[in-house]
Amino acid sequence: MAGYRKLSRTSAQRKALLRNQVTNLLANGKIVTTEAKAKEVRKIAEHLIAMAVREKDNFETVKVTAKVARKDADGKRVKEVKDGKKVTVYDEVEKEIKKDMPSRLHARRQMMKVFYPVKSVPTENAGKKKNTKNVDLVDKMFTEIAPKYANRNGGYTRIVKIGLRKGDAAMEVLLELV
Repeated sequence: MAGYRKLSRTSAQRKALLRNQVTNLLANGKIVTTEAKAKEVRKIAEHLIAMAVREKDNFETVKVTAKVARKDADGKRVKEVKDGKKVTVYDEVEKEIKKDMPSRLHARRQMMKVFYPVKSVPTENAGKKKNTKNVDLVDKMFTEIAPKYANRNGGYTRIVKIGLRKGDAAMEVLLELV
């Protein structure tokens, strides 16, 4: 018996479909799909959440001095003339950053192999490209989702049957994070 469902697709199509559905499940919290697809997506999603829970506190904070461009009231860089050229003015700033330990970095890269890039659009700009922001789904996994499931041993998703789909009578389900 095979270890996974083929879903009547080639391997590249199947991988793309599952990546897309896992990305949408973890970005939005729930998706509606067929039962067979949901069971495959659940395997991948639970594995990623378990990885995030295991590695959520595996980092150290480090103080770093960084050069940051000085900005004016409009948010544009301040420039001054030196030797007849316009040069941007930089300030040195102390920052605290999170430095991943090697196992957390590996987990981060494993997650990045699965997730597609996600953009969030503010409600007032629906349908426009302006002011869209890239969502760091891996960071969301470590900061929001992992702490939520820290004291839970598996079972991070739930499948609820909705009913038969009108077109082909396939069983539709709601796959959601618990």
